[in-house]
Amino acid sequence: MAKRDAVFPAGRQALYDINRYSAAIRSGDFLFVSGQVGSREDGSAEPDFKQQVQLAFDNLAAVLDAAGCGFDDIVDVTTFHTDPEAQWQAINEVRLAVVGEPPYPNWTAVGVNWLAGFDFEIKVIARLPRSY
Repeated sequence: MAKRDAVFPAGRQALYDINRYSAAIRSGDFLFVSGQVGSREDGSAEPDFKQQVQLAFDNLAAVLDAAGCGFDDIVDVTTFHTDPEAQWQAINEVRLAVVGEPPYPNWTAVGVNWLAGFDFEIKVIARLPRSY
């Protein structure tokens, strides 16, 4: 069996080592990205909710970039929200600025009651661009 092909963005390796998981795994033509949160450089949660969402998308962009992907390569999204009804407008503003034009990826939003001190998390599956 082949080893996992892990992908890590520059500068955040310690976070993944401490918590013992990979930022993303390449498998075949796909990239499976672990949930990204709106953490500051020191790993703490950004207290401003909209900025926390923006940082989560920024952290996701760094993982995608490390694998040679971008937001246009995303095919499936799952987001986790601690208060979906109250948070949706802020999330949607950031999301629409980042996701781009149709066709949009699949999207599943899940309400949760705990995200380790965060209020938003996003995980995705992306198709890896073919290299010729």
